[in-house]
Amino acid sequence: MGSEREMINLHDSNPGSRRENVININHYATKKSVAESMLDVALFMANATQLKAVLEQGPSFHYYATLTTLISISLFLQVVIGILLIVIARLNLNDVTKQQRLDLLNNIATALVFFTVIFNIFITAFGVQKTGLYPSPYGRRNY
Repeated sequence: MGSEREMINLHDSNPGSRRENVININHYATKKSVAESMLDVALFMANATQLKAVLEQGPSFHYYATLTTLISISLFLQVVIGILLIVIARLNLNDVTKQQRLDLLNNIATALVFFTVIFNIFITAFGVQKTGLYPSPYGRRNY
């Protein structure tokens, strides 16, 4: 268990209650970073699938260069965000000497997440066509 400086006691509003909840802020921040990382991995996988679909369609696809560029930038930003989240999760939030650095890293990660969302809005707007991996409802039927 952490030191008293790392803990915050939350007392129930009922003064007669003997129950206390203790929250370790460092564990809370770490869990938050892990959850963000999982979401980042999910988006990374979706973008990788989109990139594969665009590459399979080839340069004849109308928005080939645009989507390839946007998806590549999004993937790069997600890797940077993932690295930042790992660094943030490993640093001790309660170490006063590291709080300013953590705040800066958190602000950078938040800004990068914002730009990643913007890039993914444009990726969705330009659309990724089906690649023929799925059977066409109008395809040839053998009876």
